[in-house]
Amino acid sequence: MPIHSDNRADDRQHLAEALRGLRRASGLSGERLALRCNMSQTKISRIETGRALPTVIDVERILTALSVPEVVATEIIALARQANVEYASWRAYARVGLHRKQAELQALESQSREVRHFLPAVPTGLLHIEEYATETLSVSVAGSAKRDVARAVRARMDRQAVLDDTSRSFWFLMTEQAVRWRRANAEVMAAQCRHMAEVSRKTQVHLGIVPQSVQVPAIPMNIFVIYDRRMVTVELFSGEVVLRDPQEVQYHHNLFDLFWSHAVTGEPLVDFLEDVASDFMRQRD
Repeated sequence: MPIHSDNRADDRQHLAEALRGLRRASGLSGERLALRCNMSQTKISRIETGRALPTVIDVERILTALSVPEVVATEIIALARQANVEYASWRAYARVGLHRKQAELQALESQSREVRHFLPAVPTGLLHIEEYATETLSVSVAGSAKRDVARAVRARMDRQAVLDDTSRSFWFLMTEQAVRWRRANAEVMAAQCRHMAEVSRKTQVHLGIVPQSVQVPAIPMNIFVIYDRRMVTVELFSGEVVLRDPQEVQYHHNLFDLFWSHAVTGEPLVDFLEDVASDFMRQRD
């Protein structure tokens, strides 16, 4: 499961205490507030005790029901947004075993009907061949934690079975740079391209690549993954940020749609990947 920071736990507790204090100051019981918010009294209780993390929309509904002044509401909503963000470092995952991260991703994917990957730097593990996965999971930068690469690779390969589940849909959007970046030798890179072309033919898989020659009115800043309308994970060099604020989730949906509108898809995509594979084969030493 995600590795939570002490700061995030503090934010969650501060939010719970603030909402409980505002309700008491208003003179409302938890039951009366629940009725005004169209929530269950149990949910209100869990929010106020810190056992449940409310979404930003939940907090807005509570503040409106309590007629909280705008200045105070702005501060509480900012706290709610902060509490709905979590960070986990790759070093922390490596200490407990990167295979655990693969298990976490597998659980997220199995609980989602639609998963959208935006990949400006590297193809996702769901699309990797074993040799490419081994290269991407190997330590290459000083300061990285030691890891059991073989075990993590096996877990990554096992995850890929979800791509055969026709009840789900998977969207993979890459830049041409992500496809061409030499993370392995030429033969492995060519095989990786051809594997992605093959996977793209699955009916539940949608794959697109934004060519370098296309003018796009935005800059691909980070890898991110959208799970339904529930959450977004954003990858950094040092770790991963998780966003659950509905506005943040919608914003990343909008970003994905913008870049997708400039992507090569379908049979032209297969031809594109075959051309890149051929380029790699010509680069063999």
